[in-house]
Amino acid sequence: MNTELYQLIDSLTETYYQVWEDLCNIESPSAYKEGVDAVGNYCIAIANKKGWQVEVCRQEVSGNAVCITLNPDVNAAPLAISGHMDTVHPVGSFGTPTVWKDAEKIYGPGALDCKSGVVLGLFVLDVLDRCDYRKRPVKLLLQSDEEVGSRPSKKATINWICQQAKDAVAFLNLENNRNDNAGISRTGIARYEFTVTGKAAHSAACNTGASAIAQAASMLLELEKLKERNVLTCNCGLISGGSTPNSVPEKCTFVADIRYRDDQQLAIAKELLEKVSNTEYIPGCSSTYEQISYRVAMPVVQRNLDLLEQINKILTDAGMAAMAPVALGGGSDAADVTAAGIPCLDGMGPKGGGVHSRNEFAYLASLPEAAKRVATILYNL
Repeated sequence: MNTELYQLIDSLTETYYQVWEDLCNIESPSAYKEGVDAVGNYCIAIANKKGWQVEVCRQEVSGNAVCITLNPDVNAAPLAISGHMDTVHPVGSFGTPTVWKDAEKIYGPGALDCKSGVVLGLFVLDVLDRCDYRKRPVKLLLQSDEEVGSRPSKKATINWICQQAKDAVAFLNLENNRNDNAGISRTGIARYEFTVTGKAAHSAACNTGASAIAQAASMLLELEKLKERNVLTCNCGLISGGSTPNSVPEKCTFVADIRYRDDQQLAIAKELLEKVSNTEYIPGCSSTYEQISYRVAMPVVQRNLDLLEQINKILTDAGMAAMAPVALGGGSDAADVTAAGIPCLDGMGPKGGGVHSRNEFAYLASLPEAAKRVATILYNL
């Protein structure tokens, strides 16, 4: 059966290269609902043509999340695969043409992160359908505001995806693959905005004031010492303060971005946040802070390791290489899926580089390669 899968994938690869190019040409930054929905509607049109079931989680601010199901009437626990339709790239940032290819790569907004995963999901569903796979329902879950941690939808989209996949025996997140490995953990992200208050004064009498900027500078330098710790990090990448060059600044705000592997690390970070906020580095200054966003971490859990062991047996039995477990950086929907108790592996998509940059690309050959791996896994689970 695996031979038939691979032959089908080879015969359909050029078709899905075109789907890939089409989807990348639909610019879909997270805040551009019209663009994200256009991606979803393109995928829905394919599903409708194939006769697959379509469900939509409609949103007012974010794009609509989409669930496309092969074999919806089969009475068995489902399989789930997922990719996200939104990107980080503002409309027009890639210029004209928006998408271009050479002999090895495709370039464009979301070419790797994560239009490649969306295309892969459609590709695999098509192959399974043509092979008359009817063992389980297979759900392709398309997220619409992953890049911004589902904040615009107030977590409604990712919660809906977890609900759709709640009984799944496996959830494969089709984010980009790293060196043929499988992601078993992800960092969580917690962001805090600090508001620092000082005392205004004229520069000529600056010794009578209290600089909120100086206080903030001392605070963020302390916070960034978290970079010295393994995995637990803090980056203060946004700061604003002052009004004129000849005034002692009364106000300053900055944002601290915390990356952590587990709740214990987050507790360490919170302890430092509290200590730094309560320390008067510049006499006469004070500060407050609040959490402005949060993404749960994906810790290493046994059910994900068990899934990887099962998948590796399928792959090696099929003559493919086993996948090593790796920890991945950055936030991911796979963390929410894991928190929901669903067996999950991350980074199961195509390969490439330049994520979130003007040079974002994916290797063309990695699409059929990933399709063969994912189709083999799903067919044999």
